[in-house]
Amino acid sequence: MGEFVFSPPAPAAVAILGRSERFPIRRIFCVGRNYAAHAKEMGVAVDRDAPFYFTKASDHAVASGSKVPYPPGTRNYHHEVELVVAIGKGGFRIPESNALDHVFGYGCGLDMTRRDLQAAAKEKQRPWDIGKDVEQSAVVGDIEPAADIGHPNRGHIELRVNGQPKQSGDLSDLIHGVAAVIAHLSQYYHLQQGDLIFTGTPEGVGPVKAGDRLEGSIEGVGTIALQIEDPL
Repeated sequence: MGEFVFSPPAPAAVAILGRSERFPIRRIFCVGRNYAAHAKEMGVAVDRDAPFYFTKASDHAVASGSKVPYPPGTRNYHHEVELVVAIGKGGFRIPESNALDHVFGYGCGLDMTRRDLQAAAKEKQRPWDIGKDVEQSAVVGDIEPAADIGHPNRGHIELRVNGQPKQSGDLSDLIHGVAAVIAHLSQYYHLQQGDLIFTGTPEGVGPVKAGDRLEGSIEGVGTIALQIEDPL
């Protein structure tokens, strides 16, 4: 195998709680509109037939506690707190009954969104990439191994901005649960070790500005924090 023309970047990775090893990130899949109340606040119908997805580049992942600049091209940058699923065993066309066997662990995440650009893309029936696949927009807290915490299917999920509650919900409100999402997604992709799945956000999404401090938590899973800095 030949030499590279320049040094390739180090692989993206996230911390694992209580371990020196890190979880390497291969791909990031995100489930859209997976809480009914959030779909309602976005003015769209709830689709209970099947989940749908968008993606983020793995190198857009940043650790909880990071300081990130307000991104370019937007005046309406939104927070979305989510349960994140870390895939530890690959598979294709996985039965829902076996889907949780493929989970390494869970974490708390933030799917940060250029909402104005997303809305403009929707209006023109264009892809959402410029609104969702944003640099430093996939914030991931420490992964808690499922061997330690099990597979949470209920528990309070919340986000605060500068100490003020903004988002609140429960994992039991997910329209499509973790096993159903894994089973469905694996009909279209060969899931691999290192894949992350952001499972959707509860109601209360809203804008942030430079200087804001975001703090969130998922009961039984973990916490997340992010500081928004001035634009570069």
